Amino acid sequence: MIAARPSIADASPLRDVGSALLGVLCVVVCLLFLSGCGSKPVAAAPPPPSVQVAPVVQQDVPVYHEWIATLDGYTNAVIQPQVSGYLIQQNYREGAVVGKNDVLFKIDPRPFQAIVDRAKAQLAQAQAQLGKAQLDVQRDTPLAAEKAIAQSQLDNENQAKLAAEAMVQADKAAIEQAEINLEFTDVRSLIHGVSGIATTQVGNLVGPQTVLTTVSQLDPIKAYFVVNEQQYLAFVQRNPTQALRERTENQLQLELILADGSTYPLKGKFFAADRQVDPQTGAIRLAGVFPNPDNALRPGQYGRVRFVSYIRKGAVLVPQKAVTELQGLYQVAVVGSDNKVNIRSVHMGERNGQMWIVEDGVKPGEQVVAEGVQKVREGTTVKLVQGATPATAGAR
Repeated sequence: MIAARPSIADASPLRDVGSALLGVLCVVVCLLFLSGCGSKPVAAAPPPPSVQVAPVVQQDVPVYHEWIATLDGYTNAVIQPQVSGYLIQQNYREGAVVGKNDVLFKIDPRPFQAIVDRAKAQLAQAQAQLGKAQLDVQRDTPLAAEKAIAQSQLDNENQAKLAAEAMVQADKAAIEQAEINLEFTDVRSLIHGVSGIATTQVGNLVGPQTVLTTVSQLDPIKAYFVVNEQQYLAFVQRNPTQALRERTENQLQLELILADGSTYPLKGKFFAADRQVDPQTGAIRLAGVFPNPDNALRPGQYGRVRFVSYIRKGAVLVPQKAVTELQGLYQVAVVGSDNKVNIRSVHMGERNGQMWIVEDGVKPGEQVVAEGVQKVREGTTVKLVQGATPATAGAR
């Protein structure tokens, strides 16, 4: 028996269900497609960087110069004996203050006393010879006049008298020299000052080449420093005559910065410049003097000497922290009225406290970035933040 085929009327509900499912599927696919292909939202622009600015100022400023300095005694007396002998006594406390002519060491005086005694004996002998020669001349002078003796005999006696007188003078000089040598057995300080540690000991044989110790006058004390030839020539150009240079030197007030960074409380004065520029280093040696009433400063100490070299009129200044250096070139970030940054190359001069003199590149009244320089580039728009007032020029 053949099964009957379904009629069109029986298949109609199935087609309706399939069409509905297909439509739903299409809608879901379209929605997924649209969600995947939709445009992303645009990110908001970052805010402009905040920076602190400082004005470019113009004013007269003192220009400080600073050099490495070495301290030395105002006078240094090397104590050496003037005679040879055995050292038998040391009469001073090492490191103490000693006075001029104080006996520091004593050399065995006995050999020198013996020389003095022998010289005195020789003088007595010479004086006896002189006395005999004088008696001979007095006795024979009238006899020679009466032709009782030959004139040649009187002449010989006169010459003997002159020789005896010369011998007396020589022996007196020998006594004086012997007494001086005896006095030299007391080795004295030639100046008032602070004594050094003895370099030899009691019992040693010493002589004129032996250094026993050193005594230094420390009040005032000298500070030596060197300046290069260019700096010296600049000073000469600012003070072209000898009178101007001397007046400027007399007005200089020197500051001494010690090795620990502290500033010595007493001001110093310029003392002298060496006679020549060292041909090997191209530098000239200068010296200043500082009061040292308590002997706190000692020879051999290192420090830095600083003083106002001259007054720079109408100097253009920016804070040092506003300047960046790249391969020897200097730049500052100038902020315009539209808050946009302009990076400029500048030529820098001397530093002055926290400020820096600009020779060329900026003008007074302009604003430069003092904090946040690393945040900006050419053309960057910035947000200005009120910062601390820059340090005044000349403040140390």
